[in-house]
Amino acid sequence: MSFLRCLLSGFLLAMVFSVSNGDPLVPALCIFGDSVVDVGNNNNLSTLIKANFPPYGRDFVTHRPTGRFCNGKLATDFTAEYLGFTSYPPAYLSREARGKRILTGVNFASAASGYYERTARLFRALTLTRQLKYYRLWQRKVVNLVGRTKATNIFSGGIHLISAGTSDFIQNYYINPLLNRVYSPDQFSDILMKYYSTFVQNLYDLGARRIGVTTLPPTGCLPAAITLFGRGTNKCVAKLNKDAISFNIKLNRTTQKLKSKLPGIKLVVFDIYQPLFDLITKPAERGFFESRKGCCGTGTIETSFLCNARSIGTCSNATNYVFWDGFHPSESANEKLAQSLLEQGFDLIS
Repeated sequence: MSFLRCLLSGFLLAMVFSVSNGDPLVPALCIFGDSVVDVGNNNNLSTLIKANFPPYGRDFVTHRPTGRFCNGKLATDFTAEYLGFTSYPPAYLSREARGKRILTGVNFASAASGYYERTARLFRALTLTRQLKYYRLWQRKVVNLVGRTKATNIFSGGIHLISAGTSDFIQNYYINPLLNRVYSPDQFSDILMKYYSTFVQNLYDLGARRIGVTTLPPTGCLPAAITLFGRGTNKCVAKLNKDAISFNIKLNRTTQKLKSKLPGIKLVVFDIYQPLFDLITKPAERGFFESRKGCCGTGTIETSFLCNARSIGTCSNATNYVFWDGFHPSESANEKLAQSLLEQGFDLIS
């Protein structure tokens, strides 16, 4: 198995290098979801969940904050590079999402969003329903720019990535008695699966045929989760990880059902759980020395406005940290996660 994996990885990398000076492997890259993939949409919303100030973005290409919840590039930024794009999909609500720039895809993600509509509303973020509405508007703009025939090929040939679910649990379910006293984690996962199925069906109805969705990460290992739910320990919260694994199993089953009823769809589940869990539990083997706390501030809880230029204790070099803040991976970790996505996403580009 390891030989086959190496062979596949080599083949994919060869494909990437072959397009480095030519056209991308796919015509467009569109992104939906939460803070793990938001590149600045929340900058333009009346929400506290933002990252458009230092030290966010300090290691980005421009060395300036963009709205990314990271010190540098996101996993989707690296993915765009691997696919052969020379720029990253701009935030739909940003000034960059104008004219021909939008033809290669747009990012609709909003920090604190999730499958569950009320999760986003709690934080005044863009719900997935709203993100889909903006996607429809984007499609109209593309049609106006290039015509219906070419636009249809962009929609069907482009990759659509979805990252959601973490905020539903960490920022809503676990802290919301109106949910956790009414639904068990298993029942809440069932509710999220209905939202996921509807979202994929809607994308399909709009012409999308290449769709990738990420699993939940090991939520119990996020520094902020350990602080909030770890009862004073420095260990991953087993219950939260168990809930994430159960969710991921359902996500795979639901995906298989969708594939069986949607002709021509290429729907891939990207396992984020195991690659990130490996980085967290075996950091030294992968070039990291700190995986229990983030670089920003104390690294135990800070994120968004709590991670700021005045945060005491922020590390000077984030490359050795798995996490940038209490919830989000560092650029170095994102690069390794993107490499795993590349290996798993062969079906989307073949």
